Amino acid sequence: MATFPVVNMEKLNGEERSPTMEIIEDACQNWGFFELVKHGIAPEFMDKVERLTKEHYRKCMEQRFKEMVQSKGLEAVQSEISDLDWESTFFLRHLPVSNIAEIPDLEQEYREVMKEFAVQLEKLAEHLLDLLCENLGLEKGYLKKAFYGSKGPTFGTKVSNYPPCPKPDLIKGLRAHTDAGGIILLFQDDKVSGLQLLKDGQWVDVPPMRHSIVINLGDQLEVITNGKYKSVMHRVIAQTDGNRMSLASFYNPGSDAVIYPAPGLVEKQETKDLYPKFVFEDYMKLYAGLKFQDKEPRFEAFKTIEKAANLEPVLTA
Repeated sequence: MATFPVVNMEKLNGEERSPTMEIIEDACQNWGFFELVKHGIAPEFMDKVERLTKEHYRKCMEQRFKEMVQSKGLEAVQSEISDLDWESTFFLRHLPVSNIAEIPDLEQEYREVMKEFAVQLEKLAEHLLDLLCENLGLEKGYLKKAFYGSKGPTFGTKVSNYPPCPKPDLIKGLRAHTDAGGIILLFQDDKVSGLQLLKDGQWVDVPPMRHSIVINLGDQLEVITNGKYKSVMHRVIAQTDGNRMSLASFYNPGSDAVIYPAPGLVEKQETKDLYPKFVFEDYMKLYAGLKFQDKEPRFEAFKTIEKAANLEPVLTA
């Protein structure tokens, strides 16, 4: 099995730019994931984000999670649970309008730190999208524009903790799925592992590395690249020891953005559009009920809708 792709972003500024861009290209085509180091977000700042996230969980969420586990009798389960994830989460929306001020129980310092973290991650996401444009031969800014919609992209962070689990063989931390959106930036615990991706029919660990940001591609980038880049199935395995922190920030298209394969790529591939055209919000509505299933039927459903729309008879006087 090939080594998990790690990209040192400082190397993009010198003589090693070309081989570094090749690592990104190979990762996008063959892994759907890669890990960034030296990405420009200060290690001390990341330590602060981690400390405040873990403090918030201990103070405000840990007891609630224990009560939920107790109420459902999950410590004593004897057979596999297929409709529940062993995670404690809340969601921060950054764009188009922030909801950080409305989340209860957050300390003011944590609110301010997460606002700043979001600003830095947004900048990193847009830089990465331009690197992907360069590798794809698309004009700079194409992907950002494709995501834009009328109000800009949607961007938010799922803050998750995966507490110790007594039956990790029976309950997943998070069931296998592909991400519906655009590009995902993950700041994960470097001491407690659990994230895995499916590659060549095998589950592969995404290695925890201190101060790294894990990148994975969502379904929308697969559509826009006409399948050249792929979103891949991934999951979180619950652990018997340790509480795993996960901050997954989703840089997604705006709700009314129209998503379709980039014409320039379709021409180069000499294939017709392999993927449908749809409004992102419509895709999300379909995804909500089918998240933990294969992505292909979602694409097929929109192809059918698109085909039906194109075949409607034109009425003439």
